Amino acid sequence: MDKRYQVFVSSTYADLKEERQKVIQALMEMDCIPAGMELFPAADEEQWEFIKKVIADCDYYVLIIGGRYGSTTSEGISYTEKEYEFALERGLKVLAFVHSSPDELAEDRRDADAALCDMLASFRERVAKGRLVKMWTKADELPGLVALSLNKTIKTYPAIGWVRGDQATNPELLKQLNDVRKQNAELQSALKAAISEARPAIENLADLDETVKFTGTYSVGRYGGDWECTTSWGMLFTQIAPQLMGNPSEAAVQILTAKALLELSGKIGQNAHVPDSQFQTAKVQLMAQGLVDVQYLSAVGGGVGLFWLLTPKGKALMFQRRTIKSADAR
Repeated sequence: MDKRYQVFVSSTYADLKEERQKVIQALMEMDCIPAGMELFPAADEEQWEFIKKVIADCDYYVLIIGGRYGSTTSEGISYTEKEYEFALERGLKVLAFVHSSPDELAEDRRDADAALCDMLASFRERVAKGRLVKMWTKADELPGLVALSLNKTIKTYPAIGWVRGDQATNPELLKQLNDVRKQNAELQSALKAAISEARPAIENLADLDETVKFTGTYSVGRYGGDWECTTSWGMLFTQIAPQLMGNPSEAAVQILTAKALLELSGKIGQNAHVPDSQFQTAKVQLMAQGLVDVQYLSAVGGGVGLFWLLTPKGKALMFQRRTIKSADAR
């Protein structure tokens, strides 16, 4: 059965027109369906909902970083970084291609503002953390790099893709898909039961009112700084619980956790980061409290990934702490 994959190409626009054109041409030659800002060249908040729908329909996400950070949103981050965050939340496989020497690019292809340069450096570092990135220096290198990386990713993490309507309605195919769904549901149920049975009783577990200190970094314009937050486990859970209802990926939860802790610290800024060791401790603590489960599930773009789920106990605590009580009951 012929299947085509939709690939979102994310980057700054004016400085990378040639690079984008070459990558899109390579994707079309691979029988992929490219999608990107060519559909919406003007970036503004009103178009963000449309952009999210396009990314959500994609199977893979290609990120190209050159010498510019890009225009920023009301949150103080670029549209490119905002697209990247949403792709992570959706669980899409990200293929990142980062210019090896942005300082050597022509002046009209790199940021002159020191604040934007710092934000670009922070974004580059964030993208490279926890994944392999491909480095490039010339536009002609990108088609080959993208083709090789995408072919390997498709083989390793096959996504849903798109098929012709007359093929998709084949009765035998629908029966096979239904059988797979049933098997998947049975496996998920067995996995949840196994996890529940394997969770040991923990003596002297810190309760929700006990405090813990987190530290991390953030940025404000061209400047970077450190934050420190001492809060309770219950407060941390209360802050992030509503966002967990959408079963976000682990990468997305780490971003949400860092933002929540930055807010609790009283600091105001962007690019909040919490060290992975502290984040993993928080994850295990909330799992031990029975508030969340973290499981390998099928990702929207194919393959599997770690996703966070609220447990019944977690939902009950969230409703207790985040709902507005009647004034008569106070």
